[in-house]
Amino acid sequence: MEETNQTNVRFFILLGFPTSSELQVLLAALFIFAYLLTLMENVIIIAVIWVNNNLHKPMYFFLGNLSFLEVWYVTIIVPKMLAGFMTHDKRISFQGCLTQLYFFVTFVCSEYILLAVMAYDRYLAICNPLRYPMIMTNDYCAQLSAGCWMCGLITSAVKLSFIGRLKFCRIDEINHYFCDISPLLNISCTDSSTAELADFVLALMVIMVPLCIVVMSYIYIISTVLRIPSAQGRKKAFSTCSSHLTVVVLFYSTTLFTYARPKAMYAYNSNKLVSVLYTTIVPLLNPLIYCFRNKEVKNALRKTLSI
Repeated sequence: MEETNQTNVRFFILLGFPTSSELQVLLAALFIFAYLLTLMENVIIIAVIWVNNNLHKPMYFFLGNLSFLEVWYVTIIVPKMLAGFMTHDKRISFQGCLTQLYFFVTFVCSEYILLAVMAYDRYLAICNPLRYPMIMTNDYCAQLSAGCWMCGLITSAVKLSFIGRLKFCRIDEINHYFCDISPLLNISCTDSSTAELADFVLALMVIMVPLCIVVMSYIYIISTVLRIPSAQGRKKAFSTCSSHLTVVVLFYSTTLFTYARPKAMYAYNSNKLVSVLYTTIVPLLNPLIYCFRNKEVKNALRKTLSI
């Protein structure tokens, strides 16, 4: 019996959103609409940046990377959730669950770091405008972008190396709509304290270090902008980073609520609602924020669509 109890389950059941069949259809329609709209928005952003030479700048290079990242970020989560709505088959294999978790953690960690890189870029552009072209070369931008992805991949691999050692026995129901760290830690039938500690330390590094970079960058940016004598100059300087600041606030405020204490948050059903914000709503809003709050992107979009 003890040997049976220490055998991994072959698949998990993602409970998702237990509602009536009519509400399931409505939720499926809403998530399909949000998913397709998110893909369309981000692909348009990438295409507009690609075809407009005046957007071939570091700021928009990183924006294109953010859009590319978010296309995969939502794709690793939403289609599986939609399949559960439509087929009522909420099973996901053990290997499939860990694969989904690996890529999800990779994209989340990469986005944290990429947002910090974008803040650093705005700091250099506003606080060191004369040195900015010499520092932010094409090669350096490519290295920073590659660094974001590498940090995400390595962080995810380390986290999964601990979570993959856990045993899950007969408990195969996950009270979530995708495989996240917190539900897996909580349904493990072996001691998960080491995996939880590793997750906490890595989360602290991946969240707090980029957050400190963002905060310090904007302290210097605000200090520099306030010293600009003309109101028009201050408005123009801050307008170049207002979109990024809005995206940072949205992403950090929703994810920090969940991942500050991952195992503790699993006890609350509200965790699923918060997860919808950063897996569906925030990627949907980000391209709109950059389009509506950035004149260069709006003008390039009009120019592209008028061709």
